Amino acid sequence: MKRPKLNICPLIILLIFVGCSSKKSLNYGPQSFYQKGFTAIVVAYEPEMLALLETIEANPTAKIFDEYTFKGIKYRLGTYNERPILIFATGISIANAAMSMQMAFDYFPVDQVVYMGIAGAVNPKWQPGDVIVPERWYYHDESVYSNPKPKNDGEYILPEFYISFLEDRKKRQVDDPHIPDYKPFRFIHPDDVLIIKDGMEEPSAKAYFAATPRLLEAARAAIEALPPQSIIGERFSKFSVGGNGVTGSVFVDNRNYRKWTREVFNAEVTEMESAAVGQVCEINEVDWVIIRSISDLAGGQEGVNVEHIYDVEASRAAAALLFALLDEL
Repeated sequence: MKRPKLNICPLIILLIFVGCSSKKSLNYGPQSFYQKGFTAIVVAYEPEMLALLETIEANPTAKIFDEYTFKGIKYRLGTYNERPILIFATGISIANAAMSMQMAFDYFPVDQVVYMGIAGAVNPKWQPGDVIVPERWYYHDESVYSNPKPKNDGEYILPEFYISFLEDRKKRQVDDPHIPDYKPFRFIHPDDVLIIKDGMEEPSAKAYFAATPRLLEAARAAIEALPPQSIIGERFSKFSVGGNGVTGSVFVDNRNYRKWTREVFNAEVTEMESAAVGQVCEINEVDWVIIRSISDLAGGQEGVNVEHIYDVEASRAAAALLFALLDEL
């Protein structure tokens, strides 16, 4: 009689699991840093990174001495004015920004973030090369897409949870005037994002994320000390701190939608990363501020968008303010 064959694969897997899990010292999750100190200097993509690296190369007090790559994201370590810095590009769009920012906090001892890059103007008074440091960042496309009412042209069928949200929003506006007076863009009905963090029992609605006041004040002081920044020899950059910016997973190239974001959010600029960066920083309790230089008026052109004409020069103006801000800290 043949002996039955023993399938040892499950046994091996079980032994490996028991062997790994039996050690009480095994911990899951990111590192815990007891001493922080890194300033994360962050951009979204290549033209912004080139402007950043150009500025570092030209500055004798700045240097990069090491780099690490995690999940395809390159993190450069260095110093500026003898203080540790971490430099990386998040990649374009909110998912990439959130992922790479959280990885930075998990792998490096970061205690403040200064993010810079280009953006489309929402307020038509801004021109290419102007630099804006918004105080608050909103998601413009956190929303409900709803069906039209069959017999009421221009009206839409709203889910019950969204009707309750609108009623609750009116109560919250009494205490916070920065909560928007939401109105739809056709079938798109804007909504708050739900967040949860340490100390919260359940997710809570959040209309916007506010930059750290200390870093906003440093930006104001930096503007006063900054020499004029020429944009392709055409004009000098204007600088402004305060107001609102909007973020979404959308390249806004529609003038009517841009006008809607101005009306609803009172936005100065629009782009694709900043609110996500602010959200991750807030949840991790890390100070942050975001600098945005104008590349174009979102959807303001006739014909094909030409934001690429100014992206390098606009990035240089933003980089100049970034390092001037660091000088104020």
